Amino acid sequence: MRYTANCSILFTEHPLLERPAAAKAAGFSAVEFWWPFPTAAPSDADVERFVGAIEDAGVQLTGLNLAAGDMPNGDRGLASWPGRETEFRDSIDIAAAIGKRLGTRVFNALYGNRVEGADPRDQDDLAVQNLSRAAALLDGTVVLEPLSGADRYPLRTAADALAVADRLNVPNVALLADLYHLTVNGDDVAAVIRDHTARIGHVQIADAPGRHEPGTGEIPFDAHLSALTAAGYTGFIGLEYVPSSDSDHAFDWLRKDEK
Repeated sequence: MRYTANCSILFTEHPLLERPAAAKAAGFSAVEFWWPFPTAAPSDADVERFVGAIEDAGVQLTGLNLAAGDMPNGDRGLASWPGRETEFRDSIDIAAAIGKRLGTRVFNALYGNRVEGADPRDQDDLAVQNLSRAAALLDGTVVLEPLSGADRYPLRTAADALAVADRLNVPNVALLADLYHLTVNGDDVAAVIRDHTARIGHVQIADAPGRHEPGTGEIPFDAHLSALTAAGYTGFIGLEYVPSSDSDHAFDWLRKDEK
């Protein structure tokens, strides 16, 4: 099992561009990020600083989210948001360039909330257009993530995300199986792994309740991760949790050879 540290939610005691080095110091060789810029179209200098932070730390950028709007204030993606097509497509172009330079192969395109006054069918049609563009331009896998804690976000279960992937019908769109979100939303995680591992493009974990490290909640990670391995999943496992204590102890549950 290979783990990658999500530096948008871990190591937050450090400025964002110092987190890849902090992850390296903690023993990780791979990291992932949510969209790491304040806008969908950052300056060339901002992109260079981000790429440089990854390269200087000597870690692999295994995953990158596309621009998702103002997440602290409730936004959850731009793919289906009418009027923000340019922002979403700008972030595709930037992510593609970053991925080419750093070898990133997984890109998370958050679907977007339902927008007041917009027809959900029109939003879904727009998402298909935007996600098709992402799949065509990104050299890797575009993953669709069910989320919890966002009432207006329409992808709640693995089946919801896979239905979008079926509509797109391209080989490089897959499910992001975040075991925390699936569990909180009441999905049958064991069944998702049993039936759909071949369609999982990435896995992320946090325990529930609490969204802290494994062992602080009730999710049977040993069983789930063993089942994923047995079913043929060979990708990274993203650590996307809020540490229950300081970062010095946030990874005590991991063996040193697993980082």
